[in-house]
Amino acid sequence: MRCAWANSSEEMKLYHDKEWGKPSFDEQYFFEMLTLEGAQAGLSWATIIKRRQTYKIAYDNFEIDKVAEYDQSKRDTLLQDKGIIRNRLKVDSSINNAKIIQQMHQNGENFFEYIWNFVDNKAIINHYSDMNEVPAQTELSQQISKDLKKRGFRFVGPTIIYSFLQAVGVVNDHIDACDFK
Repeated sequence: MRCAWANSSEEMKLYHDKEWGKPSFDEQYFFEMLTLEGAQAGLSWATIIKRRQTYKIAYDNFEIDKVAEYDQSKRDTLLQDKGIIRNRLKVDSSINNAKIIQQMHQNGENFFEYIWNFVDNKAIINHYSDMNEVPAQTELSQQISKDLKKRGFRFVGPTIIYSFLQAVGVVNDHIDACDFK
């Protein structure tokens, strides 16, 4: 038994079973998920997950320092890559966000620690009987979104951030009947 949304493809099943809601403390994974969740805005997660490998190639495996140094030529290359979402604002935000995370590193901060500090390093495990009960955003995602925007991050609205928190396991919203909770 798994959450119903995950049954649409093998990629979705694998993502659900192995990653979604599982606590991560990996800086590069956090950046990857922030980038992919931002790319998802206005689209379905299935659209993004089937392009995930192409994103990894296009974005140098989401190595923050590499993405932070992307120049106009690389940006133009990304905007021509049919394997990713070719939205100028989304591409620009991913490069911008990498630069901000890079600045955090230069100031002795880690992005993943910054996010986990909002929940005192303890994952939130919710109990829902149906996915329709899962909110699109919460006070926590609103708070984090507001703080990220103050830092200069883009494509970090409260709904995107709630999905991001689920993706990196800060929030576990597997339904109670799910075998992967």
